[in-house]
Amino acid sequence: MTYAIIETGGKQLRVEPGRFYDIELLHVEPEQNVTIDKVLFVNHDGDISIGQPLVEGATVQGTVMRHFRDRKIIVYKMQPKKKTRKKRGHRQEKTRLMIDAISMNGSVLASVSKAEEAPATEAPATEAPATQETTETAPE
Repeated sequence: MTYAIIETGGKQLRVEPGRFYDIELLHVEPEQNVTIDKVLFVNHDGDISIGQPLVEGATVQGTVMRHFRDRKIIVYKMQPKKKTRKKRGHRQEKTRLMIDAISMNGSVLASVSKAEEAPATEAPATEAPATQETTETAPE
């Protein structure tokens, strides 16, 4: 199993190809590709590369799926016996990023094949041979 630890938005994430992650807002249009070169750690089937602080030549390619706003966080401040209260809310802007590939020195270590990326559409079921219906009339 191949994975990498990247830094984006001041946070570190463990990412794998074929999965999506919600990260801090990236100023990129949806459906566009993004290359992240702040890779701190790469594990490729037991072969480990640790950066000091970054792994040289390692990149992670991804596709921006959409932008959205996260859940609202309520910040409530109160000073007892002073009749002072503040209630504020905040919603963080997020980007949903699909990880496509992990590369090292120009060679792709792991990527998502097109078959895994797009869900397979079901083939139309072949129709069973039509059976002839016979109608019998009751004698009068």
